[in-house]
Amino acid sequence: MELAHAGTSRRTIGPLNSPKLICLLGAESTGKTTLARQLAAHFECPWVPEHLRAFCDERGRTPTREEQSEVLETQHRQVLAAREVARQNSAPFVFCDTAPLLTAIYSDFVFGDPSLYAHARALHASYGLTLFMAPDIDWVADGLQRDGAHVRAPVSQLIASELAAMALPYVTIAGQGEQRFKSALQALN
Repeated sequence: MELAHAGTSRRTIGPLNSPKLICLLGAESTGKTTLARQLAAHFECPWVPEHLRAFCDERGRTPTREEQSEVLETQHRQVLAAREVARQNSAPFVFCDTAPLLTAIYSDFVFGDPSLYAHARALHASYGLTLFMAPDIDWVADGLQRDGAHVRAPVSQLIASELAAMALPYVTIAGQGEQRFKSALQALN
């Protein structure tokens, strides 16, 4: 399992035994990884990379419909492991570069398979805040897991609908460059 860390010193913000899970959720090429790394470095906290990227790199292909559940569960296990590391280090946050909910959304979008939604929604309730990444930055090709700029709008609409239906806290992160980072910091304060 790959677990990304940014820094080794500790900051104490909030309860020592309860690092807050912060999910960065958005369609492809919306800056999730960049912002997760920036926030982890700023707060000296762990971050959890997107498992789909590792899956595609290791297998040289995207997951099949039958493998979507494996991707979802692995992402969740990595979040739990990162939360434990954060607890041990008294880190205030764990920044998650996507979540099982996005796997469920893509499973439905790509394969017409809505079967992962119930479990993904239940898991998403553990996030203290979701940063919903607007598709307002340039699309960039990035390996096998990219479908193309044309899927960002419909996937973003599905994400927005899910977040609204679940009535969980989220903040939309939009804009260019440093503006996204500053908006995320404001949301976390």
